[in-house]
Amino acid sequence: MSHPSVPFFRPTIEEDEIAAVTAVLRSGWLTTGPETREFEREFAAYVGARHAVAVNSCTAALHLALETVGLKRGDLVLVPTFTFAATAEVVRYFDATPVLVDCEPTTLCLDLAAARRTLEALTAGRPVAGVRAPYGRVRAVIPMHYAGQALDVEGVRALAREFDLRVVEDAAHALPADYRDGAGAWRRIGANTADATCFSFYANKTITTGEGGMLCTDDDGVAERARIMALHGISRDAWKRYTAEGSWYYEIVAPGFKYNMTDVAAALGRCQLRKCDRLAAERRRLAEAYRTRLGDVDALELPREAEGRHHAWHLFVIRLNLERLRIDRAAFVDELKRRGVMFSVAWLPLHMHPYYRETYGIRAEDLPVAAREWLRVVSLPLFPGMTAAEHDAVVAAVREIVAQHRR
Repeated sequence: MSHPSVPFFRPTIEEDEIAAVTAVLRSGWLTTGPETREFEREFAAYVGARHAVAVNSCTAALHLALETVGLKRGDLVLVPTFTFAATAEVVRYFDATPVLVDCEPTTLCLDLAAARRTLEALTAGRPVAGVRAPYGRVRAVIPMHYAGQALDVEGVRALAREFDLRVVEDAAHALPADYRDGAGAWRRIGANTADATCFSFYANKTITTGEGGMLCTDDDGVAERARIMALHGISRDAWKRYTAEGSWYYEIVAPGFKYNMTDVAAALGRCQLRKCDRLAAERRRLAEAYRTRLGDVDALELPREAEGRHHAWHLFVIRLNLERLRIDRAAFVDELKRRGVMFSVAWLPLHMHPYYRETYGIRAEDLPVAAREWLRVVSLPLFPGMTAAEHDAVVAAVREIVAQHRR
């Protein structure tokens, strides 16, 4: 039996994006310039932040955010183990230590109770998996909004206040995601929800610049420092030295990085941003369709939107109830692939990767929820522009596999 091929994602690129990028190519100004500055202004307004700093990846944004808080060698940063490599690797850039924390079982976001226990143990000098005594100072926490589900923002902020931590949000999945605050008002992730919030514009995100990211903050000092450090530590608006209004003279005020976004990417981003609500609504529609069409399959645990949250639906992550199946996750995804359905498995927890396991002596069972849940997760295709036939093919494939391999 033949099956249609369904990609894991397909970016939505339309004629206005092509025209905008072409206009920049014809302008003669390709790197950081007026398009980038407009993209920053528009993005800040969209999420409700005072400042937005455009960079070439979310990883760069996370690195810059930690630099602005003054992270130093030997410092500690709380990081969820259930996240992408970048969330922890930016801590290592400073020769600081990522203290890996388990996820909570419902949303797979950072477990705040586990984070509290870890902080209390560090404060008291008690043993903590993956951290060697004597302990350095705990400087920050990097919560990550897994799959597009906003975590407990106010819980993170309260924990940070209690233990004097800076909060750097990994919001790579969370555009646009919202939560209801303690006063009952809806707030968008990025609207002063952390000291710095970092977004990704990778190809499979809600909006894309191909590669790219944004650091958002309400702190003038954080924004100013991030802008300087994103372009070699050169004094502010260094790009203007090539314009009529700029000066040929510049000064290096710190040893910075090469993280600036190009105007080519920014032009694409500006077009995409104007469609963000539409693209997000399409993701929601597809996610709700999956929930309706697979809701009766008891061998699956489907993602849901937590109360007081608006999910960005970057990923639609099903979890296999393995006790109801005669196959494991590896065999399940092989069956998907055989039927022409692409997928992702996000992610092997950081503490189970060779680098973190061997460098910090941490075992899979030290963070048991992430170790257990990762064996069950599969991300199904979900992207704007997904056709009815493609959605049908995914649903049919999942139902067939479950039916054939049910215990």
